[in-house]
Amino acid sequence: MSSAESSAPAPTANGTTLKDNLIDNAAAAVNTVQNHPITQNVVNGPVATSIKNEAGATASEFSDLAGSRQQPSYTAANDTPLTYYHSFFYTLLSWKNKRATGITFVSVLALIFAFRYLPILRYLLKISWMTLGVVTLAEASSKALVGSSVAGAVRPRRYYTIPKETLEATLDDLENLINFFIIEGQRIVFAENVPVTAAAFLSAFVTYYLIKLLPLWGVSLVATVIAFLGPLIYLENKELIDSQLEQAGHVINQQTSQIRDLTAQHTSKGLESVKQYTGTYAAKAQEVVGSARQRIPSPTTSKPVKEADFPTAPKSDFSASSVQEPKTETEPLLAA
Repeated sequence: MSSAESSAPAPTANGTTLKDNLIDNAAAAVNTVQNHPITQNVVNGPVATSIKNEAGATASEFSDLAGSRQQPSYTAANDTPLTYYHSFFYTLLSWKNKRATGITFVSVLALIFAFRYLPILRYLLKISWMTLGVVTLAEASSKALVGSSVAGAVRPRRYYTIPKETLEATLDDLENLINFFIIEGQRIVFAENVPVTAAAFLSAFVTYYLIKLLPLWGVSLVATVIAFLGPLIYLENKELIDSQLEQAGHVINQQTSQIRDLTAQHTSKGLESVKQYTGTYAAKAQEVVGSARQRIPSPTTSKPVKEADFPTAPKSDFSASSVQEPKTETEPLLAA
């Protein structure tokens, strides 16, 4: 029995040997596949080289796009400092990094179609209840049968937490993004750039009627296509578009000058007509006033008054005899 017990670890050695053989065979197979001419042509061929170059260029452009998030040196019209998202969106939509902008554009379109045609919320809920159900069943079964915890064996020593620096950086990005939309909305409303305000008006006007015909995802799709492809079309045909815009501006200036001249002519003619009518009516009013004065009778002129027409004043004093005293009548007294 002792010899049998001493020979018991032998299967472990055989198992280890079998494991080593399996590892060696797998490694040999991998080496064979890697050293095969077809694999070498695929890995080191022009296609692989082109893919590596494109991947490196794409990563470099995304790095440049991320590095463009710097606060602009210029400010708004009222000296309000702008956010670094102004530089970021300008770099993104100006197609300076075409690979990064193209991938972003395709990703946004894919996201819109995914929310439209895929029940993402249902998929998330399904994955949640399936995961929780498997974990609950495995944990209950392991504790009932083996007496140990399966979840405890794979549980990390410490749960993952978001570092404070990462959370503060994320909140700072969110703050700048919100302020970007708030500042741009105010710049549009207060017409800091008239063409931009006109474009926003046209977009809002078209969207108001377009939303009656298309669902929300359709409007979002159209807005995304215009936002990304509009600048690209302009950049690819900049000379032609600028020449057409210059010609249109020249025509508009000519029409404006003609309208201004016609307005000035009509205004001068109107003023002359008003002056003529004013002069005519003033003359008629003077004639009416003059005729009315002639009809009013003038007062008769009297002879001048002379000193001889008045009586002579007495030159001597009045005599006492000529002055008569008034007579007083005595009234009889009543007898007591």
